[in-house]
Formats: sequence, C-alpha cells, structure tokens
Amino acid sequence: MPTLEICIDSHAGLAAAIEGGADRIELCAALDLGGLSPPLSLLKAAQDCPVPVYCMVRPRPGDFVYSPAEIAGMCTEIAQIRDLGLAGVVLGAGQPDGLDVAALQTLATAAEGLGRTLHRVVDLMEDRIHAVNIASDLGFERVLTSGGAPKAIDGVDSIASMVAAAPEGLSVMPGGGVTPENAADILRRTGAGEIHGSASRMTAAGSSKLRELDFIGDRYRETDAATVRALKEAIRRSA
Repeated sequence: MPTLEICIDSHAGLAAAIEGGADRIELCAALDLGGLSPPLSLLKAAQDCPVPVYCMVRPRPGDFVYSPAEIAGMCTEIAQIRDLGLAGVVLGAGQPDGLDVAALQTLATAAEGLGRTLHRVVDLMEDRIHAVNIASDLGFERVLTSGGAPKAIDGVDSIASMVAAAPEGLSVMPGGGVTPENAADILRRTGAGEIHGSASRMTAAGSSKLRELDFIGDRYRETDAATVRALKEAIRRSA
C-alpha cells in the first residue's frame, strides 16, 4: 500500500498524525509559510514517535537562494537532527535558473547517514526531470512535488512524467492540496508509491485579543486525526 506522509507544525499536530495512522511524519514550523525548520522542543517531542520522522531544514520563508552563512546554519541544524536520532531531513536549495547543486551537495554531505527528501523547490524549476536526476545523483531518497502546479491534482501529468523518469531507488512523492477526496486519483494517475499531505482542517481563532494583537489570524489550520484516517482509507482503496 502507498505510504502516507503527514506534515505537521505543532505538538498537537504530531499527536494527531500518530493517532490517525500516518506512516511517516514531516516535522515543520509555520506550515502556512510552506514549512520552516521546527523548534527544538518539537524535535525532542518527536524522538519517541513510533513512525519515521523527517525534519524540515529551511531557515526562513521566501526563496531558496541561500547565503554561505545560511548554508552553514542548515548544516548545524542537520547535525542536531542526527544527534536527536531522528530519521531524516527535508531540504532544498535553488538558484534563479535551477537547483543550486553546490549547496545541495554540501547539505547532502552534512546529512550523510540520514534519510533525505528534496522538497518543493523543484516546483520552481522548468526542467523537473533534470531535478529528479540531480536528486538521485546526490543520494536523496525522494522528491516532493506538486508537478509545478499550486496543487498536486493539477500537476498530475508532470508528476507522472517525473515518476516514470526517476532512477531506481528514488521516489517521487506528490504533495500540495492532497485531500481524502483526491488522494486515490493522484496516486492512480501518477503511479507514485507515496503521498504527502497536511490532513488539516480550518479552525476558528481563539480570543479576540489574540487577533487584535496580530498573534493569530481569524482562522488557522490544524492537523486532524480523522482526516489522517480518511486519507489512509483513500490510499487503501487506491492500492
């Protein structure tokens, strides 16, 4: 059966992903910004997780063009993740015209011995097939992609091409707007062996004072165990 990876950005989200039956967890902060490096408290909470945990290594929002200082800091984060005994890292680096292969090589070397996912920086690339081959050459396990579209369901043709072109040992994992309603269709049309989603639902914000002081928006998303279970069932039906 295809693997279900759930991305989370809180202690409650971690518990919900486990309760709902996630096969693997991507640990982040700030999913509303596409995911940033998680705090130490969340990293430590994930140490006892019963499924593999991969940690986002992304020091800031915005583009993926990183300075030498940022790359050095990312290497420090990777070392911390290794020291905590977590399974892997999720990372990427780009240039205006493609992947930053030199930066990725530095990061991949720092992550030697850890599982490695190349994140959706590839969705900024025109030639995603080339990105797949670079990822394979650098020893990544998988590439997370929406096929260059805002949502994976809109990029299924591109994802299918990436799946077909992926060298042996490299997985192409659809992600972006994955729901229980479209997960089986995405898997069927792409031929992918794993899929990535947040399994989240909209929740009303807390007190008006929190909103007044801009600590929170009117609504926010949180991981929902029932949605994780629904995704698992959709994946089971696709198998």
